[in-house]
Amino acid sequence: IEGISRVIAVASCKGGVGKSTVAVNLACALAAEGKKVGLADMDIYGPSAPIMLGISGQPKPSLDGLIPPLEAHGLSVVSMGFFLDDAAPVIWRGPMAMSATKQFLRGVRWGKLDYLVVDLPPGTGDVVLSLSQTAYVAGSIVVTSPQQVAVADTRRAVAMYEKLNIPVLGLIENMSYFVCPSCRHESDIFGRGGGERLAEELGIAFLGSIPISEPLRRGGDTGVPIMLADPESAAAAAFVAAAERTAAQVSIQSFKTPVIPLTPVN
Repeated sequence: IEGISRVIAVASCKGGVGKSTVAVNLACALAAEGKKVGLADMDIYGPSAPIMLGISGQPKPSLDGLIPPLEAHGLSVVSMGFFLDDAAPVIWRGPMAMSATKQFLRGVRWGKLDYLVVDLPPGTGDVVLSLSQTAYVAGSIVVTSPQQVAVADTRRAVAMYEKLNIPVLGLIENMSYFVCPSCRHESDIFGRGGGERLAEELGIAFLGSIPISEPLRRGGDTGVPIMLADPESAAAAAFVAAAERTAAQVSIQSFKTPVIPLTPVN
């Protein structure tokens, strides 16, 4: 996509693991490192970016037909939520979702970006397939929670990206543990380490563990991500570390990608 250096997909095979929370805070963490970052909220059926970033409005296509993204917290953002009433359901068959995916990628005036973070809907459906056919994706990040029922589905997500020839940059384990604010005792509410063990088993990078945190939840509800609301918190530090590891994995995958030589001109 013109002007965009790298597209990073954030995905999960199961809903409810905090994929959108990870996508938003990861984008903010990359922007905090001085990068120009965009966020494409392609969770067509359940867009979260408007609430999580505290942003609203309906972008109007310009004369060239391109949609200008809205700006929030240093991010360029586009979301299906900008074009829907709060209570309006999205009841679309696959071709309509695929068309919207293409529009949000190539029909937006993104400008110059170092990273475009794409928040995908959970599962292995049409939007993911359309993304792989519409843009070169530098890699995907798969989000899971620690319990076995989520880890089992995460294995399927990794296999899907391998079939689509999209490199898996690594796994992030969200809701990994809870630290009591009073006594600082750590509780493994959903178990712990399931994502890290799966990453080791599959031979892919483990990008980090994100703790359960009431301020993290509150930031998503109030439109001020934890990366901005409390940058010194353990959750924010975990996102910074995950962003640094993500950038490193993007560079590694870029090095691994074979270079196709140009055809010589006689």
